[in-house]
Amino acid sequence: MDRLTLSLAAVFLMLAPGGKARETTPAETPKAAFPQGSPDEPLRGDLSLAKAAESLDGTALAWVRKNKCGSCHTGWPYVSSRALLMKEAPTDSLAEVRAFFEGRITNWDADEQVKKHQHREIVGTAAALAMHDAQSTGRLHPVTRQALDRMWALQRKDGAWNWPKCGWPPFEVDDYYGAVLAAVGVGHAPENYARSDAAKAGVDKMRAYLKKTPAPNLHHRAWLLWAAVRLDGLLSDEEKQVIIRDLLALQRVDGGWSMESLGPEWTGREGGKSNPDAPSDGYGTGLVVFVLREAGLPAGHAALQRGVKWLGANQRESGRWFTRSLNGVPQHFISDTATVFAVLALKACASGE
Repeated sequence: MDRLTLSLAAVFLMLAPGGKARETTPAETPKAAFPQGSPDEPLRGDLSLAKAAESLDGTALAWVRKNKCGSCHTGWPYVSSRALLMKEAPTDSLAEVRAFFEGRITNWDADEQVKKHQHREIVGTAAALAMHDAQSTGRLHPVTRQALDRMWALQRKDGAWNWPKCGWPPFEVDDYYGAVLAAVGVGHAPENYARSDAAKAGVDKMRAYLKKTPAPNLHHRAWLLWAAVRLDGLLSDEEKQVIIRDLLALQRVDGGWSMESLGPEWTGREGGKSNPDAPSDGYGTGLVVFVLREAGLPAGHAALQRGVKWLGANQRESGRWFTRSLNGVPQHFISDTATVFAVLALKACASGE
């Protein structure tokens, strides 16, 4: 049977040979510390969430062990999503990576890396931990609460944070992304944290910033739509529909989306420029399919089904989904984030109508 005609239910049975997922333990050394993302990497030919999980585990473990830092492209997305694959691919790696981030929060004043980039580190870590709490226990962990509360202490008067502008699109280019990432995290935080006394003033300022500050591109508008699903007062129903329409309009003939078309103005620090006509890639497709599903489009929507088929057809042998980096790094680390959003999209479209 042609795999593109398989139902989602059948697709998700193809996890690993023999139906058993590989387990990674904290004592294991990842096979490849920083596997090279490459457009020339062969396609798998079958969809394997177990292989995706293996790729995510190895890269995240290697990153925190070697670099001892959080990252927009690898560590935070990993913590924000890996719990969703625990049934298919059990692992101890997530606990190790989460413990690393918890240690950064509890040792805030002694961690030089956190102090150097404190706004980015606290916002990114708080958001990742909040999403993991929501996906795992459904309870707000005390360290997550501590991180979220610290986040408000760093918030500017205008409601945003001092975000890095390194020329590393799509994440480290403007203050808007830091604010919308914070909104996503707060919206996911369990136990109605966003309405708590500790959060109310900060949420009000953040909401005001996002309302009065235009998103610079459709990429950030997509993240805003995601945030608005769980945090009220960010977008009207009409504004949500406009973003949905604009995202659907960029779907490629092959069923995918391109990251570069979502930020056509981006120029990376090493001179890499967005090509609005670039081919479909893992991050663009995974992000858009996932956000549209979050925003209420049914799993059976024709555009989402075409996106799911694209994801099924374009997983690489390593388990990742490739996306070209504009930042001049040969490893194309954005492919780690692409793999996270591909998983989020596939899982979201595997449930519900």
